Amino acid sequence: MAMICGPLPSRTPHEGYRACVGALLVAPSGGVFVGRRRDKKSASMSRRAMNGRCRRAASTGEAPYAAALRELYEETNIRSVALIGEAPAWFAYDLPDDVAGQAWGGKFRGQTQKWFALRFSGEEAEIDVLRPGGAHKPEFDAWRWARLSELPDLIIPFKRPVYERVVEAFAPLLEG
Repeated sequence: MAMICGPLPSRTPHEGYRACVGALLVAPSGGVFVGRRRDKKSASMSRRAMNGRCRRAASTGEAPYAAALRELYEETNIRSVALIGEAPAWFAYDLPDDVAGQAWGGKFRGQTQKWFALRFSGEEAEIDVLRPGGAHKPEFDAWRWARLSELPDLIIPFKRPVYERVVEAFAPLLEG
């Protein structure tokens, strides 16, 4: 998969969607990072930094891969990674009608995401979701390694099709 080196486009393949990045963090053992969102009362884990789900909107002009690395650090304190691959396309989801008018000031009908698979090469002590890098408020209150195939079942239903596409895109890179 080719790496995008240019800036995050002001126009993505999905007009009307908030552009952001995702990072699938893969352990040497093959597990993938899943973090439990701090703002959720549920005990279920939801993968956010792709993982995990470092998926905040990237600034216009910031290269998507650079944005993924920045988000990963800001949400997990992780810097020890190597690029495994890039999703072949932008993946989008629509917000449910009851949320669409409120989220992001009603400016977007959903998100379009550019995903990257990253191999973690550090020690687990580097991972700190409670005191992440960049002096940002923590996004997660817990994390664990999971099987790639588990991801779609761990995410809120309206985002599930995106995670199914992420699994489909990266599973061949993690096999073998």
